[in-house]
Amino acid sequence: MNSSSSSPSSFLDLGSAIGQKEVKRNLFLFLGLAVSCLLIYKTAYPLHQELDVDNLSSLRPLLDHTSSSSLQTRTKSISFREVLENASTENRTVIVTTLNQAWAEPNSLFDLFLESFHIGQGTEKLLQHVVVVCLDTKAFDRCSQLHPNCYYLETRGTDFSGEKLFATPDYLKMMWRRIELLTQVLEMGYNFIFTDADIMWLRDPFPRLYPDGDFQMACDRFFGDPNDSDNWVNGGFTYVKSNHRSIEFYKFWYRSRLDYPKLHDQDVFNKIKHKALVSEIGIQMRFFDTVYFGGFCQTSRDINLVCTMHANCCIGLEKKLHDLNLVLDDWRKYLSLSEQVKNTTWSAPMKCT
Repeated sequence: MNSSSSSPSSFLDLGSAIGQKEVKRNLFLFLGLAVSCLLIYKTAYPLHQELDVDNLSSLRPLLDHTSSSSLQTRTKSISFREVLENASTENRTVIVTTLNQAWAEPNSLFDLFLESFHIGQGTEKLLQHVVVVCLDTKAFDRCSQLHPNCYYLETRGTDFSGEKLFATPDYLKMMWRRIELLTQVLEMGYNFIFTDADIMWLRDPFPRLYPDGDFQMACDRFFGDPNDSDNWVNGGFTYVKSNHRSIEFYKFWYRSRLDYPKLHDQDVFNKIKHKALVSEIGIQMRFFDTVYFGGFCQTSRDINLVCTMHANCCIGLEKKLHDLNLVLDDWRKYLSLSEQVKNTTWSAPMKCT
């Protein structure tokens, strides 16, 4: 009786145990299959990392110099602040330029820009302080192969990759995006030199900066007085100190685009520079002599003193490339001489006339 009555219970316990084991085994198989499917899906469809412009997040290369169809496979997300920290001098100064695909192509302006730093006098050491703000992913991809401090700035709804001719709608958007970004650089406590990428750096310009100006700008034409705001200014090269005056001025400058919707930043600057609010802000302005900061509008009169040469007063990428190559050729010839040049004659501008 006792043996026959306990046998069904033992059988049921054994069946229950076997059933639980079967359920667990099936559950593990299901979880394993789910994880495998998830890994396959992520491999086939990698997560798109969209930039949050408000937080100024950026993509930065791991600098393995390998090509890939997916930008995210060889980049990591870091903040714009970290890019600035990596490039900053000891006194919190950075050199900033902007770049799009058209200017980033091989043998285009970005290559000439970097080359000028390598062959300039006292300029190669400055490359570590250059932050290249890339306006499209292809520019960022090329920059990442050549330079450590590249930052991808996304502007939703606008394609900045192609050549942007002077004063066209996309050109205006690009210029104002630049002013907005530079305002944020100042707000983060960094002084900056902004330089267009069509400027050749032939000598270290820092010794030629004025010690007492909050805002210092190059000129298309300089009339002899660095304090005269009626010099014909050019926003392609500016040095700005971070303080409350410069921040307020840049905010006012950016807001003023709404009052002059068809003008670019340089023309708007000319409209607002004599306004009462600028005087109230108290910003100290200085303007650079074209002897030191020359360009195709007014070339430097002395190659023994020139720091930068700008392809200003020139519309068209091919023209800029042709004439800036002439500038670098002239510079190489100058470096090969054993004596100072008494009379400076530039080969450029030639096509930019």
